[in-house]
Amino acid sequence: MDRTGAVADCSARRPSAAGRVDKSDAEWARELTPDQFRVTRRAATERACSSPYHNNKEDGVYHCVCCGQPLFDSGSKFDSGTGWPSYWQPVDEENVTIRADNGLFGQRFEVLCSRCDAHLGHVFEDGPPPTGLRYCMNALALKFVPREIKKDKEDK
Repeated sequence: MDRTGAVADCSARRPSAAGRVDKSDAEWARELTPDQFRVTRRAATERACSSPYHNNKEDGVYHCVCCGQPLFDSGSKFDSGTGWPSYWQPVDEENVTIRADNGLFGQRFEVLCSRCDAHLGHVFEDGPPPTGLRYCMNALALKFVPREIKKDKEDK
């Protein structure tokens, strides 16, 4: 997002310390399910409401299914009414790359994992405060990791 609040094309941005993950299509195909491969490596879109993550209310972090990079915290998840998991911000803007997607649906902004270039979904400017953004993600591109609940020693 740029200073005006508009989504900016950040395709040249790369994380400085995250460490790139580059694999061949054959390597990705061995590691992912066919549906995960189709979504993350071929930019397909899963059916709306087809994932348990759509209604997931657990506390935790959604990671890239390909490389494990943390992408979205459950605290930024909201019900967008679209049928896909939606978030108003990533864990860290450096963990995602945004690039223009000029396809059949006009100009949209594709969201990629900045570490492995996995297609995650798209970002739109119709989300809730405080960002006004809606990161509409394919759940097949995500792996949910529950946050550990830490108990005080007095609770034992």
